[in-house]
Amino acid sequence: MSLLALANFIMEPWSMGFMREGLVAALVAGLSCALLGVYVVFRRLAFAGEAMSHTTLPGLVLAQMYGFSLATGALASNLVTAIGISVLSSGASRRRGVREDAAIGVVFTGMFALGVILMSFGGTWSDFLHLLFGNILCVTRGDLWFMIGAGFVIVTMLVLLHKELELSSYDAHYADLIGIGSGRLRLVLLTLVALAVVSGVQVVGVILTSALLITPAATAAMFARRLVPMMALSVACSWIAIITGLYISYYWSLPPGAAIVALASLIFVAAWIWRRITG
Repeated sequence: MSLLALANFIMEPWSMGFMREGLVAALVAGLSCALLGVYVVFRRLAFAGEAMSHTTLPGLVLAQMYGFSLATGALASNLVTAIGISVLSSGASRRRGVREDAAIGVVFTGMFALGVILMSFGGTWSDFLHLLFGNILCVTRGDLWFMIGAGFVIVTMLVLLHKELELSSYDAHYADLIGIGSGRLRLVLLTLVALAVVSGVQVVGVILTSALLITPAATAAMFARRLVPMMALSVACSWIAIITGLYISYYWSLPPGAAIVALASLIFVAAWIWRRITG
C-alpha cells in the first residue's frame, strides 16, 4: 500500500461531518466512562454501573415519545436511580435499610421494567432499537454539547474530590471516622456515574453502556494499582477501542456501538492472557 493510499484510508472516514461529530462524542463519552469506571471497579460497584445504564430506559422512552432531549430523559432517570439506591441503602449497617447490592437490584429491575412497559405504549419495538443499541452517527449538536458539559463536570469533580474519593475507596470506615462522609461521597459518585452513563447511552445504547464504563477500567486494573495511573490506562484502552471500532464500523459496515464494545472486550481478553503468561 502506497503512502497516498494509506493516507486516504486513514482520513476518508473523517471527511464526513457526521463521522467527525460521532468521533468527538465517542471520545468524550469514553473519557467520562473510563475515569469513573476506575472507581466503579475499585469500589466493586460494577453491578451499580450495569444498573445505571439500564435504568436510563424509562427516561429515554419518554423523551422519544414526547419529543424532548434524550440526554435530559436519561439524566432524569439516572438521578432517580442514584437517589433511590442511596435512600434505600442508607442505614444498612444499623439494620435500618437494605444492603446496597439489594437496593441496586430492586431499583434496577423496577426501572427497566417500567421502561419496557412504556415502550409498549409508545409504538413498535423497532422504534426504540436505537435506544437499546445506540446510534453514534446520529448524535445531534445539542447532544454533543451536553456530553462535553457532562464530561467537564465529571473531570472537575474528580479533581476537586480526588483525595476524599481515594481515601473512601481504600477505607470507607476511616473516612467516616475523620468526618469525610463516605455515604455522601457514594451519592456524589453515583450521580457522576449517571452523567457518564447518559453520555455512553448516546454512543452505544442502554445495553452496551455498562461495557464502556467497566471494561476499560477492568483492563487497567490488571496493570496498575494506584488510581491515577489506572485512570490514564483506562482512558487509553477506551480511546483505542473507540477509534479502532469506528474504523472497523466504517469499512466493514458494522454497528459502531457494538464494534467499539467488541474491541474493548478483545483488549481486555488480550490483557488477561498477557498477565496469565507473564505472571
